[in-house]
Amino acid sequence: MLDQGAPPHNGSPAAPPSPGLGARLMRRKPVEHLVAEGGQGEGGSLRRSLGLWQLTMISIGATLGTGIFVVLGEAVPKAGPAVTLSFVIAGLTALFSALSYAELAGTIPVSGSSYSYAYATMGELVAWVCGWCLVLEYGVSVAAVAVGWGEYLNELLDGTIGVTIPGALSAPPGDGGVFNLPALIVVLLAMAFLMGGARESARANTVMVVVKIAALVLFCAIGVQGFSSGNYENFMPLGMAGVSAAGATLFFSYIGFDAASTAGEEAKNARRDLPRAIMLSLVIVTALYVLVAAVAVGAKPWEKFTDSEAALAQIMREVTGQTFWGTLLAFCAVVAIASVVLTVLYGQTRILFAMSRDGLVPKAFAKVHPKTGTPRTNTLIVSLFCGVLAAAVPLGQLADATSIGTLFAFALVNVAVVVLRRTRPDMPRTFRVPLSPVLPALGFAFCVWMMGSLSTITWVVFGVWMAVGLVFYFVYGHRRSRLAAPAPSEAK
Repeated sequence: MLDQGAPPHNGSPAAPPSPGLGARLMRRKPVEHLVAEGGQGEGGSLRRSLGLWQLTMISIGATLGTGIFVVLGEAVPKAGPAVTLSFVIAGLTALFSALSYAELAGTIPVSGSSYSYAYATMGELVAWVCGWCLVLEYGVSVAAVAVGWGEYLNELLDGTIGVTIPGALSAPPGDGGVFNLPALIVVLLAMAFLMGGARESARANTVMVVVKIAALVLFCAIGVQGFSSGNYENFMPLGMAGVSAAGATLFFSYIGFDAASTAGEEAKNARRDLPRAIMLSLVIVTALYVLVAAVAVGAKPWEKFTDSEAALAQIMREVTGQTFWGTLLAFCAVVAIASVVLTVLYGQTRILFAMSRDGLVPKAFAKVHPKTGTPRTNTLIVSLFCGVLAAAVPLGQLADATSIGTLFAFALVNVAVVVLRRTRPDMPRTFRVPLSPVLPALGFAFCVWMMGSLSTITWVVFGVWMAVGLVFYFVYGHRRSRLAAPAPSEAK
């Protein structure tokens, strides 16, 4: 006699119960799948054309620029001469995270950077949060960098032809302008380079990186002539709180050293070259930052620093009494900041490429042009978004919002390296973080500490940003994730 409560038997095995919400949020993407998909997009594949030199230049290009040319003028009033210490603290925070990035980049050499590392170790929801923070880090920092570019462009125009772009068209609302046209222009120029291909963009970036390193060395050589030890007598006038606040702002200067990790699917030998490029670029950038900051504060009393976004050019003019050197530095800064826009915009497009391939954002971001091997639609959308943002929002608000998103993503990377060590201890690693888990724990702690030094309004903006991201994930990404689709054997 049949049990009336039993389901009818049709000879097929019972379907496995669908996973609960918690299990779906924690679903992880196997490392092997991440690596196997490398370079594959909609309609084409990315091209592996970048070596160690190009990867290092990408990281330096993305890092060395606005932080020292522009944000220094905002950080000195917060810390005084101790701004050099602020650079060291921000550099240590970046170093601990860079070690974790280097290990994961050599183990999981893909374009998604910390988003992909989180997907492989902590699950989809954490990966989405990390990816959303990277959109804030890369996308918003492109806008922030572009804002500073306009200031130096005006310095250059004033020193060469004696005219400047009217304030209404060279500053965003809130900074006395209506629309920041130069910021939009530099983003569109970077977009044009990226449309041509990764190798062509890397060549242009290398030239620009050489120019900006030469500019900073020139600044130090001239600025040291106005050096006065008296400017360091009251070394920490605003206490450790000022040093910490300036360090949190200056962390913006280190954003980008991880850009090489976004080129994992276009590197010739990603496992070997990515860790080397990340560490080498960070060492070079930190040395230059500390040296330039020390010379700048020695050449000009910290009380006389204003929120000028062209502080180094002003110091050059004051030390020499001539406009030529300041104009030359302004030219180099225009080139330098353009290189940051180019490389950070590149990183943003590759992160969205990886997220799109996983189904978490629309497929348009993963479409690859068959002729150039680049995600052209992705590049166009991101460039227009960043350009409009740069034209409409002041630099200070953008820089702090970028810093908090970056610090959050870096904190997750430090956790991810420890998790992967425990869950996949036998995986081949071309670089290993020394003293793990101590150094990753220090990296996590430094990131949290510096996040706590940011203003309340920055935290509010970050909270709103994360809320918007979670809504998008549950409405779109959670349902369309490729990991949510049944395996072929289950779909039959």
